[in-house]
Amino acid sequence: MTVTTGGTGRTLSFDDLVVSSERRLLRLGLMLTGGIQSAEDLVQTVLARAHRKWDRIRSLDNPEAYLRTMVVNEFLSWRRLLKNRELPVAEPADVASGEDVAARQAQRDATWRLLEELPRRQRAVLVLRYYEDLPDDEIAAVLGCAPATVRSNAARGLATLRDRLPAAEEH
Repeated sequence: MTVTTGGTGRTLSFDDLVVSSERRLLRLGLMLTGGIQSAEDLVQTVLARAHRKWDRIRSLDNPEAYLRTMVVNEFLSWRRLLKNRELPVAEPADVASGEDVAARQAQRDATWRLLEELPRRQRAVLVLRYYEDLPDDEIAAVLGCAPATVRSNAARGLATLRDRLPAAEEH
């Protein structure tokens, strides 16, 4: 299955799309789920579904954005709880020389615990806004809601995070 990309005349197969976007989708999945295995499950589920729908997806202007939307929607629709409470580990490139790795990991762990407490929709909004760097109107398109809903979810999520920050972290 192939698709012609706008104006270039080059065809993009489903496999090419997966190769070019899989890493970004996995990182998005990691930010949403908080665990590597859960992120892999999430992205694998989405890619399997996308493959079955490739005839429709390939005609879209931006198939990768559609896959991102599918990842977020799948995350929001998961009925099961992520019971294993996995915490992502730092990638080797993330560790700078002379850095207190233990303190950095403790800070990451605390951040993940705070994010896990947010409702899924608020968490998705914050991940799309601060990790994917999407504007409110694009987040609204991904989530299928109004930009005002995005803003209110972001405000509520940030307020919750601020309220739950340990007192020591605020100074």
